[in-house]
Amino acid sequence: MKTAYLGLGSNVGRRKQNINKALSLLEDNDCIDVLRVSTLIKTSAVSKLPQPYFINGAMEIKTILTPLELLSITQNIECQLGRTAKGTDDPRTIDLDILFFDDQILCEDDLIIPHPLLHDREFVLIPMKEIAPDLIHPVLNETIDSLYNKVIGY
Repeated sequence: MKTAYLGLGSNVGRRKQNINKALSLLEDNDCIDVLRVSTLIKTSAVSKLPQPYFINGAMEIKTILTPLELLSITQNIECQLGRTAKGTDDPRTIDLDILFFDDQILCEDDLIIPHPLLHDREFVLIPMKEIAPDLIHPVLNETIDSLYNKVIGY
């Protein structure tokens, strides 16, 4: 089985309920074992447009799926929970991002692993530090803890 890390976010509707429903749908999938889920944190939206605050978190899973199969499942869950657009500045009922998939480096039209912006984003690094501080970013060759310290500064 492969280990993957997913980012979780919601800034529309009942944010915590949206994330909990997404977690439940992932747990119900026979090809996914949820191992750890971070504490959910409240964060400001990273957007040029004014938006409601986000609730963000991260999770560690084990899966027999390929990265593209996992992407298909996460996108299906996003659709089930009412996400209609996938633009960078769009508010969202749920956002499920594949952050890491083992130590794979993947660049497909619809999927880049590791997630190309995770090393600069507090809303990803804070929950990832909680569940996987020693995980090594396969491109930057630095731990989550090290990346966190560079961005957060303490």
